[in-house]
Amino acid sequence: MSEAPREHRLDTPAGEICWFEWGEPSDRPSLLLLHATGFHARLWDQVVAGLPLGAHVIAPDQLGHGRSAKPGSLSDWAATADALLPLIDRFAGTPLIACGHSMGGYVLTRLAAERRDAFAHIFLIDPVIMPPEFYIGAADAPVPDPAEHPVARRRSRWDGWEAMNAHFASRPPYAHWQPEALADYCRFGLLAAPDGEGWELACPPALEASVYQNALRTNPHDWLPCITVPVTVIRARTGERAGTLDFSVSPTWPGLGAALDAVRDEQWADQSHFIPMEAPQRLADLIATEF
Repeated sequence: MSEAPREHRLDTPAGEICWFEWGEPSDRPSLLLLHATGFHARLWDQVVAGLPLGAHVIAPDQLGHGRSAKPGSLSDWAATADALLPLIDRFAGTPLIACGHSMGGYVLTRLAAERRDAFAHIFLIDPVIMPPEFYIGAADAPVPDPAEHPVARRRSRWDGWEAMNAHFASRPPYAHWQPEALADYCRFGLLAAPDGEGWELACPPALEASVYQNALRTNPHDWLPCITVPVTVIRARTGERAGTLDFSVSPTWPGLGAALDAVRDEQWADQSHFIPMEAPQRLADLIATEF
């Protein structure tokens, strides 16, 4: 599937959500794709390109990301998920296969718990869901200042996507991505700077930092038992993480598949956390098994 997507906007109580659409609804399920922290919907382009012809695909820029509304912070991951409920409701009556990567996987579990009849199958690709004990007391901790997080110091302004692409091409983890995926990240991950001088990251670094800082504040184990849809869990290689921003290995709780009674629980030990960017065709082939 190689067509260019159509861009749409949806007004929601949380702000405007930008979403992209490939193909047309049919008698087959539609596919919903949810990206990770700091990314955007068009990072799914290479996965979509590997899907069977005629697939109908929906991919939103999550709240605070891409071309969607930018709140002051993203301190509540459940609220970030709930911002997408109006998009799910827009396709009520159309069975959805859904795939979420990293934070997108976390968000997908919330959507599947809130709209149990909407989904035919969900794929959780190395979701950021920690063991239950990690969330104890986290909700009561003070909300940290995003400026204190190293992500807030990311370079935000670029002369263009080509310069950004050249800068990251030889640096981990981007050096391990397929070149086309890195180009998509850069090409669609910049917006014109307000002052007209160059381009800025579509997900502001401070906003991205607030996502990382509050990853444990909302406990997904509160709603995981409510999920009734068939689940696939794909985890990256395991190992000792060097820090919260070390995504060379999986951040996913190894017990997640068993907790969800997953129909498929696999470890792709040859991949890092960035599975959709490193192995888009492999992931597309997996998703296609549910069509």
